Amino acid sequence: MIKKIITSSPAETYQFGKNLANKLKGGETMGLIGNLGSGKTTLVKGLAKGLGIKQTITSPTFVLMKVYKTKHKTIKQLVHVDCYRVPGIELETIGLSDYLNQPDTVVAIEWAEKIPKKFKMTIKLQFKTKNKSNERFIKLIKLL
Repeated sequence: MIKKIITSSPAETYQFGKNLANKLKGGETMGLIGNLGSGKTTLVKGLAKGLGIKQTITSPTFVLMKVYKTKHKTIKQLVHVDCYRVPGIELETIGLSDYLNQPDTVVAIEWAEKIPKKFKMTIKLQFKTKNKSNERFIKLIKLL
């Protein structure tokens, strides 16, 4: 399944993430692919809000991975990963494998194009911007 979404502002990208959270069941690994400033972290912030997370969400660029407890009835944690500054191999050492395919966990990986192929994504989101406008083109691809 491929779905194309256009958002016109960060608020709309956030809302799309919030709405997407309501469609998740748990066990999903989401790969977020796009340039700097294309809306990846904004979408994760909306996703977190939709899962009932109250904490402030920031990109885990320097810590690589953050785990948030949710208030959702079946999804108990959101794992937010940022591969911008790592080749992906370090994901083993930070324990990402412990969270993948867990029925009570959703994993969102920014810069997912950098991760090794053995980390399978169930949903891929490709972000593109139009010039310097706030408009975002998001292609959602359900892989499994």
